[in-house]
Amino acid sequence: MKKAVPERGKYFLRDLHHEIDLYDRKLSYIDKFGEFASPADRAEAQKGLKAKRAPLEKAALELAAAGVEYDEKDLPRSFRASILEHVSEKSASAS
Repeated sequence: MKKAVPERGKYFLRDLHHEIDLYDRKLSYIDKFGEFASPADRAEAQKGLKAKRAPLEKAALELAAAGVEYDEKDLPRSFRASILEHVSEKSASAS
């Protein structure tokens, strides 16, 4: 029996964006409020979260590059920041 493969459309991409944003918030929390026995423990926790986030980010970027629609409001905070940096670089070089 074959398993149903979820359709990779705009709603799948939206859910990916929400999950990436969740990992962004967890990373931010660790940076600001996380209490660890040593800096190495903090780095290990961050490394684990980044390892879980990386495939999600890769899939989201591939879907967006493939032309799957998405709303700007659904983008994770980290994606919005990189888009704003990219736009400001273009406007600075055009001036």
